[in-house]
Amino acid sequence: MVLRVAFPCLPSAAALVWVLGTGLAAAVEPAGPLPPAPVPGQASGVQGAQGQALQGQTPQGQALSAPEPPPTGAAPLSVGPIQPGATQRTGEARPADAKPAEVKSSEARPADGKPNPKKVSRELPPLVVARVSQDPTPTLTPATFLDTLRAAERYQALVEAGGWQPLPADLVVKPGERNPAIPLLRRHLVLTEDLGPGGPETDQLDPGLVAALKRFQARHNLPETGLLGRQTVAALNVPASVRQRQLAASANRLIGSSFPFGDRYVVVNIPSAAVEAVDHGSVARRYVAVVGKPERASPSVETKITNINFNPTWTVPVSLIKKDIIPHMRKDPGYLAKMHIRMLDGQGQEVQPTAVDWSTEKAVNYTLRQDPGFDNSLGQVRIDMPNRHAVYMHDTPSKSLFSRDVRFHSSGCVRVADVKALVGWLLDGTPGPNGPGSAWGPMEIETGIATGERRDIKLAKPIPVTFVYLTGYATPDGRVHFRDDVYGLDTGKPADVAVTGALAKPDQGKAATSHPAPAGLAAQPKPTSVKPTSVKATPAKPAPPKPVAKPTEGKAAEGKATEGKAAAVKAPSVEKVPAAGMPAPRPAAKAPPAEKPAPAAERRIAAPPT
Repeated sequence: MVLRVAFPCLPSAAALVWVLGTGLAAAVEPAGPLPPAPVPGQASGVQGAQGQALQGQTPQGQALSAPEPPPTGAAPLSVGPIQPGATQRTGEARPADAKPAEVKSSEARPADGKPNPKKVSRELPPLVVARVSQDPTPTLTPATFLDTLRAAERYQALVEAGGWQPLPADLVVKPGERNPAIPLLRRHLVLTEDLGPGGPETDQLDPGLVAALKRFQARHNLPETGLLGRQTVAALNVPASVRQRQLAASANRLIGSSFPFGDRYVVVNIPSAAVEAVDHGSVARRYVAVVGKPERASPSVETKITNINFNPTWTVPVSLIKKDIIPHMRKDPGYLAKMHIRMLDGQGQEVQPTAVDWSTEKAVNYTLRQDPGFDNSLGQVRIDMPNRHAVYMHDTPSKSLFSRDVRFHSSGCVRVADVKALVGWLLDGTPGPNGPGSAWGPMEIETGIATGERRDIKLAKPIPVTFVYLTGYATPDGRVHFRDDVYGLDTGKPADVAVTGALAKPDQGKAATSHPAPAGLAAQPKPTSVKPTSVKATPAKPAPPKPVAKPTEGKAAEGKATEGKAAAVKAPSVEKVPAAGMPAPRPAAKAPPAEKPAPAAERRIAAPPT
């Protein structure tokens, strides 16, 4: 009756529903977000209940970023899990049954109802590089020459004592396993001082032998697995005479060096395809590198790093215009445009490629310059080191080669993985972009490159750098290290590289007659303390050596070296072996094996090599 009096137009059934609905709402729904007059003693209870309901769901408890909090004085919103980035206007209550997915869906779509386009990341994939030694001992120090010469004398004594016996080529033994060939392995590792004498004479690959095998693998730049497998057996089977020749030849190449060692210097050992940043007698960091292929060998260099170039342009050398650019333009007239390479005349004016007759070699009369950018053959950074060979270290857009164990693919320059880290080391002590007191950290280097503009940074103090070719060398700790003779400078023949297969098959046996000779290729005088050696395992009386004509500089003898395999069987007799470090005479009776042409897919290159 009271309701009828207050609301005469309200039907009885509707009044009943209104009463029930109001009571249920009061019992179920929480207080509004902004109550005009909260009742004392009741607000704390409501807020406490809400705090328990939202425990673990508040922005303070989330690992992800939280939405913008409401203004000061606003009560907490009684909603479900908070969606990052979803905001709500103050004083506007969200329905209790609202689902986060609905809010997300409505906010994800623009006004026209079409879904937002998917963003494509421009970030480069993570750089994957090959394994590199973490040994802090530098490859090259002021004592390397004498240490290597003494090591050559020790190995000469091993040769005269008969060397070591080869293991079965297909031998595979895992740690803990037994094999009849294990005693031979023990004797070999004792001779090379990887294993101490007086150990147990068993046929088991026990932990002590595994540790010695890892030391052998480390000295030969092999994976330190302790597993006796194909690569390790091939390295073990290289005759002692070949190892002695590598040491003697490497020592010969260091004769006359005047490299200015200092507190900080950089070494590139070409056979190792690695760059070492040496700081106060220790390798601060070793970087994976890609060096010259055998027919375009990286030369030996002694100079200083003077500048760092951000976003460099690349002027194509005349030799590469002949070998790479002209053949590409004959096949694809749009190649220069695709590679962002401009043609400039003698006055620096741009010339259209269509104005040049590519059936001839007239293109060498023009300057071909590649614009800066991701496609530039030098990448984003060049390390400037003036030298007569016009080679340097640099970045590259072709970073997939850094993941390979065999990295002889450039045209003479040295590509460096993680080159920006090396640049940071080189720029240590050079004032940063904000002048004195600032430094070139990773952020400053990235920012300088991100501008896309060419920038040259002069080092406050030039840093000595050298490219060396050491196939065998000794370190001050007495260890002797060996690398593959990929260029064939020890024997005058390009190596077959039985240890790691460093030469791809299309390159085997190819003479490097069209590339300038690397420094150190010419024969050097034999040290008086190193004797000519026989390549046979058993000692023999040396006969008077035949006169050996000095080879023309820049030519490597054709044919394949069969190091570690057929060398012990088909090696020339002792009277044909030249002095240590001298290129061997070219055999006249046997022609080099026919070279199989490389598949078309292997002959194509995406960018001019450097």
